[in-house]
Amino acid sequence: MFFNSNKLHKIPLHYHVVFWSVYFIFNTFRWGSYFNDYLYSLKSNLLGFPIHMTLCYLNILVLMPNFVYKKKYTLYIILLLLSIFCMVMVKFNLTYYLINHNVWPEGPERIEILTLNYTIDMMIGELYVITFVTAIKITLDFIKEHKRVTDLEKANLETELLFLKSQISPHFFFNTLNNIYSLSVEKSNKTPKIILKLSELMRYMLYETQSKRQTLENEILCIQNYLDLERIRHDERLEVNMYISGDIHEKEISPMLLLTFIENSFKHGANKNVGNVKIDVNFKIKEDFLYFSVSNPMPAVTNHVDNLSKSSGIGIENVKKRLELGYNKSDYKLSIKNKNNNFVVKLKIKVT
Repeated sequence: MFFNSNKLHKIPLHYHVVFWSVYFIFNTFRWGSYFNDYLYSLKSNLLGFPIHMTLCYLNILVLMPNFVYKKKYTLYIILLLLSIFCMVMVKFNLTYYLINHNVWPEGPERIEILTLNYTIDMMIGELYVITFVTAIKITLDFIKEHKRVTDLEKANLETELLFLKSQISPHFFFNTLNNIYSLSVEKSNKTPKIILKLSELMRYMLYETQSKRQTLENEILCIQNYLDLERIRHDERLEVNMYISGDIHEKEISPMLLLTFIENSFKHGANKNVGNVKIDVNFKIKEDFLYFSVSNPMPAVTNHVDNLSKSSGIGIENVKKRLELGYNKSDYKLSIKNKNNNFVVKLKIKVT
């Protein structure tokens, strides 16, 4: 429902004053020119406009909310026509006794008594004014309602984005803490270094990822810290190559978007393969786009990308949803496939 009578007070009073003043002046000059008698036109409009305004606000405030929007259409039509008829009776008598015995000078004949033609003509005229004013009110309410719905949808999208972003940190820390636990059980001397790297990542995630966009430089630095952490944990059996080409300065991207793909490559590459593992990470800036790719060997337990996708938990699906909500379709392209027994993720994304 676009129209709501309780919202009338939200339209400032001066707008009502300006509207009726402009309408009154226009009508006065219009009929004054028609009659070649501006004084009569002024008197006639001074009498007629309170009637116009009474009918318009009666329709807006009482009849439509109580009958139209409650689907009592027949009763609404009867009451509206009855209201108009009563006002025409009032107008006829006031005009006759206060202005001129000929109450319809623009009519086809002199009218000094109430006739059917006069009544119908005046009722149509009042109906025109009511329709005009009501259409303006409904249009204004439609615009306000559309803005409210748009703002609500935007707020819901932002809330969903924040929720999706909030899922990343617990998911990431859960996996990393499991790794620290395993090393602590083994009493590994790598544990302090990993905890230190983890604290650096936590600081970034807590304080640098609250905004809608983060600089690409900071995101790459975060990924570098994560890679250092994984190098410490996996030691010599892990080979990680990271390539950066193009100008990464003054480029922005949604925070923690790429780290999910990096983490996924270790989860299904390094952690599920025996022996040496090679992971390639590539950042290429070309004009306004980042061409990002990460490649890792398929898990030894499966060679099917479908099974891998199903086992990746909230990570990949989370990123897909964030891309849909945070970017236009023309601003990104995501590809995930199995190529030469490697799991390859390619993302083209706008970074300006």
